[in-house]
Order: sequence, then C-alpha cells, then structure tokens
Amino acid sequence: MENEILVQISQKIKSIRKDKNLTIQEIADRAGVTKGLISQIENSRTIPSLLVLMQIIKGLEVDLNYFFNDLSLDGREAPILILRKEEYQKFEKEPASGYEYERIFTRKIKTGAVDFVLLEIQPGSVRDFVTTDAFEFKYILQGSVKYVFRDTTIDLHEGDSMLFDGRLEHNPVNESAVPVKMLVVYFFENLE
Repeated sequence: MENEILVQISQKIKSIRKDKNLTIQEIADRAGVTKGLISQIENSRTIPSLLVLMQIIKGLEVDLNYFFNDLSLDGREAPILILRKEEYQKFEKEPASGYEYERIFTRKIKTGAVDFVLLEIQPGSVRDFVTTDAFEFKYILQGSVKYVFRDTTIDLHEGDSMLFDGRLEHNPVNESAVPVKMLVVYFFENLE
C-alpha cells in the first residue's frame, strides 16, 4: 500500500512540475528543501513528511484538492496522511498575548458537510472493523491508540493526528489502562 502511494505522489509531483516547466531546483527553492530531496521524492526513493509535501504542493502552485483528487490504490483506497505533533506549524492569527495557535490540518471543501466529534475509547473496548463514507481526521487529545487497518497498524499518541479515507476498513484499539480521548472530524463530500 505505502509503495503504491509513494509512486503516485512521486509521479504527480514530477508531472505537475514538468507541465509548468519548472526545474527541480525551482521547486526545491520554493519548498525550502534541497534539490536532492526533490529528486529522491520524484524518483520514489523517499516519501516526504506531510509538512514537506504541503510545501512542495504550495511551490507547485496547485490546489490541495487537485493534487490529492486522483490518488488512490486502483480506485479502492485513498492515502492515509500522518502528522506528528512535532510537525505542527505555529502561526499568529492576530496580535494577542497568551494565544498560541498551531495549524494541524487544513482542507478546502467545495460541497459537503463537516462533522466534529469527541470520541473517548475506554480500556479493553472491542468492536469490529468499520467504514464511513467520509474522510476522517483524528487528533489524539489524551492517551495512545492503535489504528488497525487491514494492511497496516499505526500507533498514535497524544498530540498526533491522522487523515484517511473512511472507506478503508479501520478499528481504533485502546490497549492501555486509561481512556483515550480524540477529536474526530468527518468530511462528507458531494452531498446532494
């Protein structure tokens, strides 16, 4: 699964760059990374962190929806994006003392609905795999959780976040002795 996503991201970056007649060095300068890193990404030798990928997409001057729109695994699944708390970007929304903002994730939605939910998972809770007809964003407020997918398991800890296509079968598992609390945002697109 990861290799398929890596190849798609690599090809998409290279294709857009070439369509816009940009050099690897120009994209590297715009994204604030090295020419060698862009080359490694385009040749599927490494996958960028979410922050670097966002900087590259910004440097390509394309909309996030356009970039991610056709990334899939043979039309079955969409990528899972992980952002660790160390990668959050601090920013100033307005001049004010004592207010610290950290951008976790931004996604533009043209049509659809967004549902914000607080989820608490008690120790030892059990359920089957589930799916949702939405993209799901998870932000871990307290504790640690294992997100089990059919092909992979991802450990998330307090302050980590994840975005994935809810049509992927998934199951959050709390193996600790304390409750896990998370903010869940469901992005329902193309509602009619």
